Amino acid sequence: MSLSTAPLARAALRRHGGTSYRLAVAAAAFGVVVLAWAVAVLLVRGIGVWGNNQPFVWGFDLIAYAWWIGVANAASLFAAVLVLRRHGLRTAVNRFAEAAALAAVLVASLYPVLHLGRPLLAHWVFPLPMTTGVWPYFGSTLVWDFWGIVSHLVVTSLFWFIGLIPDLATLRDRAAREGRLGVARAYGLFALGWRGSLAHWHRHQAAHRLVAALVLPLLLSAQTVVALEFVATPVPAWHQPRLPLQVLLTGLPAGLGVVLALAAVLRGGLGIERHIDDADMDLLARLLAAAGAGCAALYAYDALSGLVLGDAATRAAYAARLSHPAWWGGLALGALLPQLLWWRRLRLSARSVVPIGLLASAGVWLDRWSLVVDGLDRAGAAYRPSLNEWALLGGGLALFCLCLLLFARHVPVVSMFEIRHEENEREREEAEA
Repeated sequence: MSLSTAPLARAALRRHGGTSYRLAVAAAAFGVVVLAWAVAVLLVRGIGVWGNNQPFVWGFDLIAYAWWIGVANAASLFAAVLVLRRHGLRTAVNRFAEAAALAAVLVASLYPVLHLGRPLLAHWVFPLPMTTGVWPYFGSTLVWDFWGIVSHLVVTSLFWFIGLIPDLATLRDRAAREGRLGVARAYGLFALGWRGSLAHWHRHQAAHRLVAALVLPLLLSAQTVVALEFVATPVPAWHQPRLPLQVLLTGLPAGLGVVLALAAVLRGGLGIERHIDDADMDLLARLLAAAGAGCAALYAYDALSGLVLGDAATRAAYAARLSHPAWWGGLALGALLPQLLWWRRLRLSARSVVPIGLLASAGVWLDRWSLVVDGLDRAGAAYRPSLNEWALLGGGLALFCLCLLLFARHVPVVSMFEIRHEENEREREEAEA
């Protein structure tokens, strides 16, 4: 049966969103205003408004930064592997998985600037000639953040945008037929003169696969840079060779959980059940369950290494992590809760997969809290996040949601050209049979 792309194009070209959409945008916009207020207070008063102290020199800033990077990396890795393998699931989920990765990188890019203490001097980490003769110190973790975030933004943006070009041209042509010339010109500007010729398709497919291949080493470097930032500190418990693997693998449920929840919300909210069907949801849910199982095995290995094979400082730090609820919450939400998705009935229910996906992502945030805060030698000190830190966290979530809402409103959430390609391939196979 032929699958029409008209509902996807109509959703992107409709003149006004519904009441639910407007309320969601208003709520997200209010959260962004809260974020702006928190940033303004931070710029004026400095990082003294945070709850950081000795030994808790890092708090919500590094926790949120590592978590957002994990969400972006997992979503990008998922989309890139589907493109490189030419898996059928890419048609249904690649577009919004790439959008989620890009939005997460945008939010993550705020934190390396905000935790500088002097954000207005952030340009000092740029590799630019200085009239004072002072160059960035390339052994500084701040410079590592700059290169990691910039490379992530460039590659993720290209990966998302290149896959979008044929659909932008389709929206351009459809808007022109409807007499909406201003909208057609706007889409045409970003379609880069696409005409659908054989040469255009050849270059597009080659470029898309090339950028997808670049995503893979980027993700490994981005996650290991986060782990190297821990290693560069004088905290002995963070000087562990297993840390890059832990940060990389425990980040998978964060991104896959967000992608699964998005798939369920977009599927029901836009009425595109035929484009994101039960088979797609079933496979996505099983992937999250498998990622959770991998995390459970990693938790077991991590506990063995920390409590049995580690030195005295490592054993003390890991025992301190186990004495706080964040470690157990990360295990329960990020590793064990997704195992419920092995039941098919739960995999196909939006009421089940949305909370499970979001809670799995929240479990990874708790794991980052356990690593950054609970494993430190407290010596009577305590870390309590301030109102400003909570506002930055909530505002970052609001900014992420606002980016996805604008994405779902103005571009097709499912790749239309991939749908047409699959239809053509199916018709060719039927004709040959």
